[in-house]
Amino acid sequence: MNFTEIDDDSEHSSHTPAQRAKAASRTTWVSVVVNLVLSTVQIVVGVMAKSQGLVADGIHSLSDLVADFVVLLAGHHSQKDADMEHPYGHQRFENAASLVLGLLLLVVGVGMVWSAVVKLEAPASIPTAHISALWVALGALVAKELLFRYMLQVAKLVKSSMLVANAWHARSDAASSLVVSLGLIGNLMGYPLLDPIAALIVGLMVGKMGWGFGWDALHDLMDRAVNEEEVDAIRVTLRETPGVAGVHDVRTRKMGDMVVVDAHIEVDANLTVEQGHNIAVAARSAVMRRHRVLNLMTHVDPAHRHDADHDAVLH
Repeated sequence: MNFTEIDDDSEHSSHTPAQRAKAASRTTWVSVVVNLVLSTVQIVVGVMAKSQGLVADGIHSLSDLVADFVVLLAGHHSQKDADMEHPYGHQRFENAASLVLGLLLLVVGVGMVWSAVVKLEAPASIPTAHISALWVALGALVAKELLFRYMLQVAKLVKSSMLVANAWHARSDAASSLVVSLGLIGNLMGYPLLDPIAALIVGLMVGKMGWGFGWDALHDLMDRAVNEEEVDAIRVTLRETPGVAGVHDVRTRKMGDMVVVDAHIEVDANLTVEQGHNIAVAARSAVMRRHRVLNLMTHVDPAHRHDADHDAVLH
């Protein structure tokens, strides 16, 4: 499963946008406190213990503070109601936040790779670190892994891809601390090359993760449809609505973690305009109740016409 996917059963999450924003705010502030403490300790101890890796990991933790504030900003804006300039709401702030997080991960990954290459070119210049740096690195590893598990649990609970992205950002920091720990062990045992080699591998992993997040968010901002299973589930709900004789041209586009849907429904041609309208209203209500649909626009076609106003089915 892609890291940006969440456990979705095509049923609308029971959590309201306000509850989702509250969960994002709570987990992000926990992350802010953890990263602020870790970055301070890592940088101070890293300088005193002569560990370039620990200092770099501390700077990496500082980058998380930027990501945390991006999430807080997105959470604040995404729960705003629709207005004249944003008739579909502000949920795409979440997609934009995921894009920023992806780019941040990519930049951090490239920086780790660059730093590792520089160290590989001059291994003799790496000083012997103090044992205290290793204990701090191991402590940071445990703290970041626990932070990741906490954030991912909340993200899946409220079904937020933005929080999933931020949780995996925390996991990338745990990987960074693991690299530093291995590098310090190698440094203390007389094998300085272990540090830059491990940093190079994890830097590539972090960069790849960032590319994946950024690419997915970019496609979501370009009106990417939801998966076929979810489209089929929406189509079934429409067909099960009393009075609906057929469904075609069901189109979807993501709006944050919600979905906007356009669909053509077929009704008996002998019905009045009001009766057809009532069926469309009932179909819209059923879809929005059972699925994570923000809005459904329906077009009513007469069921008996074979040349109804629609093109080839697109999903």
